[in-house]
Amino acid sequence: MTNPVKIGDRLVGDGQPCYVVAEIGINHNGDLALAKKLIDAASFTGCDAVKFQKRTIDVVYTPEELARPRENPFGTTNGDLKYGLEFGAEEYAEIDRYCQDKGMMWYASAWDEASVDFLEQFNPPCYKIASASLTDDNLLRHHRQYGRPIIVSTGMSSIEEIDHAVEVLGTDDLILLHCTSTYPSKVEELDLKVMLTLKERYGVPVGYSGHEVGLAPSVAAATMGACMIERHITLDRAMWGSDQAASVEPQGFARMIKDIRAIETAMGDGVKRVWPSEVPIREKLRRVTGPVSG
Repeated sequence: MTNPVKIGDRLVGDGQPCYVVAEIGINHNGDLALAKKLIDAASFTGCDAVKFQKRTIDVVYTPEELARPRENPFGTTNGDLKYGLEFGAEEYAEIDRYCQDKGMMWYASAWDEASVDFLEQFNPPCYKIASASLTDDNLLRHHRQYGRPIIVSTGMSSIEEIDHAVEVLGTDDLILLHCTSTYPSKVEELDLKVMLTLKERYGVPVGYSGHEVGLAPSVAAATMGACMIERHITLDRAMWGSDQAASVEPQGFARMIKDIRAIETAMGDGVKRVWPSEVPIREKLRRVTGPVSG
């Protein structure tokens, strides 16, 4: 058994209900009104939290990358796209207010040190470190200075890289998420049993961040003991945006959570018993009565 991690007022880990996160990420397409609709949709599904992404664009991307031609709704370069998708202080203040009104917990993955400092003003319940940032030692240490729980996705990372990240972060208040960083991911590349490897190797709660099409692998991950399930949410998978195709629409997201909660209930406590509802069936169908337990 691993020690649970407290996120807000919830314990996340062994023996606790699976913590389900709807990643809004950049599926808001730079539109605050759409972000609010996604928060509404997440609230409808019954998830535990929503997640965003925060970047300081000219720190995270090189000038060459920003200048690269790329047709998009905001212009003709990759820089136009990245700046167009990024929310600032005004938008996040409204997101914070809106989530509080909805009773919805929110946090974000910060891709650079300044973004961590920016998010701290909103008193987040935890921080998320994206798979792409797992090897950034300075960023990992910068997160730790605020003393908040940290969730780390492990996509595109070797076991040696994860070893090093855990060494830098320590295991206190740490959750690891198994992840395959393709959008969408192929089922044959999901390798859900890696969750068991990570849990045994590091002794911390382990969850799953999925980018596959469909719900079955995420529900299976919860069945295998994932403490947290994170999936991207969208209003429409056909919408413009790089993450939309790997996302789940509200009705599907709600069905996934319903299935996870049903499985948690069905798991029971491991004690074999005869339920009262079985007694009349037993009396009707059983020809020979077995021994009576004392």
